[in-house]
Amino acid sequence: MEEMSFWSVYGEAAKTAVGFFWKSGWAFVFGYFVSAMIQAFVPKKKLTRYMGKPGVKSVSLSTLFGAASSSCSFAALAAARALVQKGAHFIVAVAFMFASTNLVIELGVLIFIFLGWQYLAAELIGGVVLIAISSILISLSYPRKWASEARDKVSEESDEEEDFDWRKRIKSREGWFMVGQKFVSDWAMVWEEILIGFTVAGFVAVLVPASFWSKIFLSDLANTLPAWLIALENALIAPFVAAATFIGSMGNIPLATVLNANGVLFAGIMGFIYSDLMVPPLVQVNAKYYGWKMALYIAATMFVSIVVTALILNGVFALLGIVPKSSKAISELTQFKIDYTFWMNLASVIIVLTLAIFRRKYQKLQQAKGQHHDMDHNGKIGIKRFIAYLAAGLVVVGLIVFWLTKVGS
Repeated sequence: MEEMSFWSVYGEAAKTAVGFFWKSGWAFVFGYFVSAMIQAFVPKKKLTRYMGKPGVKSVSLSTLFGAASSSCSFAALAAARALVQKGAHFIVAVAFMFASTNLVIELGVLIFIFLGWQYLAAELIGGVVLIAISSILISLSYPRKWASEARDKVSEESDEEEDFDWRKRIKSREGWFMVGQKFVSDWAMVWEEILIGFTVAGFVAVLVPASFWSKIFLSDLANTLPAWLIALENALIAPFVAAATFIGSMGNIPLATVLNANGVLFAGIMGFIYSDLMVPPLVQVNAKYYGWKMALYIAATMFVSIVVTALILNGVFALLGIVPKSSKAISELTQFKIDYTFWMNLASVIIVLTLAIFRRKYQKLQQAKGQHHDMDHNGKIGIKRFIAYLAAGLVVVGLIVFWLTKVGS
């Protein structure tokens, strides 16, 4: 009996993980499609000329630049490194990192689907507040010696993009073929994080009891402790919970939904969402780029900025009476039925196939020009890819188990 109960739970967890992706798959496709068009048709080289000083203009440009970029956390760090190499101030680089992981289109759509409009509004408003606070913190505590050492450590990069006439490019076949190339490249960067994140969220939603989250986020003490104290604890602990998941980028939204369904306060959920750049693998990447002193300084600045932003959002939303409550049940979000999700996913499949063809045509054009650029990412199986394959295996086996247990019952 216990064995059957285990297999039933395992099957349900796998089905929930797939249900998460089913609900949001089209959002990923449409979001990355728009992102690919922005990357292909918006010339960004001129923007980098104005990012050398930590002023309002340079931070604003960096924010817009980040919002128009890919939402992949690792890509955000690499792009920020390129900005530093080109002479951008570290305030500008951090603003870019926050914008490219919090203000991108695909993330907003995902948050709206899973968490609702209040969280989407909070994400957009808080993203700007987060950038402003981090800019102020860095300007007040800027370690010039560490920054100088970090800038010396940054190696030369050769990713300069030529200026181009966007009107000509958007009317050309090659321009649209480039959209396909950038779309596929973005997916190549994020599929592992998405797969791991959705799998973890599905299994956590089913296997981890609500009492566990209640103890960590003090939800069971709501009637005995002041609301401000619980909000403060939630905002402080959320970045550490995010770091413990090792999930960055888009993969943490389903898990944020699990927290929301289990009574975690608004401040804790926003702190969790904003902390995707603080997971250990990303801190390690920054250490590789700039050295450990600067990487830990950036992480500390981000932590303080995230906590303060989460508390500001909590206070403002409470004042306006629009603090979202924990309401969306996981079972409601992971249902499979013929509704708008089905048709949107069907449309997204057509878009994916079309862009895959465009990508192939773009590569053939590049080869014809003698430009043999290897646009694909390294195919070696690192730790993250191994975990992604393991997650895929768990889900596939779990779906089989789910089907067998349903047939057996």
